[in-house]
Amino acid sequence: MNPRPPSDPGDAEPARGQLRRINLTMFLPLLAVSGTITVAVYARSWWEAAVLGAGVVATAVSFSRWAAGDVLRVAVPCLVVTAAVWPFAVLVVGSSAAFFGLSCVGSYVIPQLPRRRVAAIVALLAYVGAVGATRLLLPHEDVSDVLLRFVLVPTGATAVLIGLMFPNKRFYDVVDELEEAREREAELAVIRERVRFAGDLHDIQGHTLHVVKLKTALARKLVDTDAERAKQELREIHALVSDTIAQTKELAYAQRRLNLSAELENARNLFEAAGIQVRVDREADVDPGAGELLGQVLRETTTNILRHAQATWVRITLSSSSITILNDGAPRAPRPELRGLAALGQRVAADGGELTVEQSDGRFLTAAAFRSEAQEDR
Repeated sequence: MNPRPPSDPGDAEPARGQLRRINLTMFLPLLAVSGTITVAVYARSWWEAAVLGAGVVATAVSFSRWAAGDVLRVAVPCLVVTAAVWPFAVLVVGSSAAFFGLSCVGSYVIPQLPRRRVAAIVALLAYVGAVGATRLLLPHEDVSDVLLRFVLVPTGATAVLIGLMFPNKRFYDVVDELEEAREREAELAVIRERVRFAGDLHDIQGHTLHVVKLKTALARKLVDTDAERAKQELREIHALVSDTIAQTKELAYAQRRLNLSAELENARNLFEAAGIQVRVDREADVDPGAGELLGQVLRETTTNILRHAQATWVRITLSSSSITILNDGAPRAPRPELRGLAALGQRVAADGGELTVEQSDGRFLTAAAFRSEAQEDR
């Protein structure tokens, strides 16, 4: 069996990471090929090729760090290299295409600046245009051709490229905000689960402590007038405390009696609150004998997904005597030790069932199965 939602959103990877991988895959080879062609066309010697190649490398490095979100770390060296290549290309090589490296690096860096972005744009455009105009200092140059190829086109293309990068930055900001909102929702879901656990603990201990208080007060009054009645009250207090201790241990190890339908609805609400798509498939009505432990497996798995995974979807499949929970977003690292599931596995095995936990290809599978009543009657 290979359960899988009909629309598989793929491995859970932060959206910025996915966009970075797409950008690097699509555009970095294009930059490298374009730069190589420019060097091959305009360079007449190995040292000219080395200078133009340095501009290509600086452009590729800045693009890679921009995609990773930390272009400012390499901004200064990349700007220095590409700014030096542009006048070399204008005055020595005669290449009007070499402005593209400086334009790219500038467009990556300027939108990330915390302030003085307008001044940076004006300075970059003025530098590109002024350097291009120095071509007029060379003899036998056509003025209109120089102004078009080395001034107007480079300056205009740089302005357009910078203008396009500001909406792009806003898009990335929105993606980051959505990721942060999703993380907050997951944290809130875990907090709600803890509050629910605290409520269960209060239900177990609150009433008991109140009764113990009343019985202790009664036993204290009866100790001198009715010793036998006082002893009976103390025996009841001892039994009540022992029972409460046992219930608290069961709750701590997820062994308190659970209602599978209630746990299923709770899991659905928690996942949806965390922005996780959830699908439930009921293949048959669950046997009453298996429902309690299946509910415990569902509760523990729900908590693990919210705490340890970056899930975008969860699929829950129920049969008469089994439950399968499949989610994406599992870390690529080796499977962590999940003590709650390990304890549940021992209890499931003690009741004649089997708990399976598997992690592969970014997916995590938790499955528990018991012998059905029909199988046991055979």
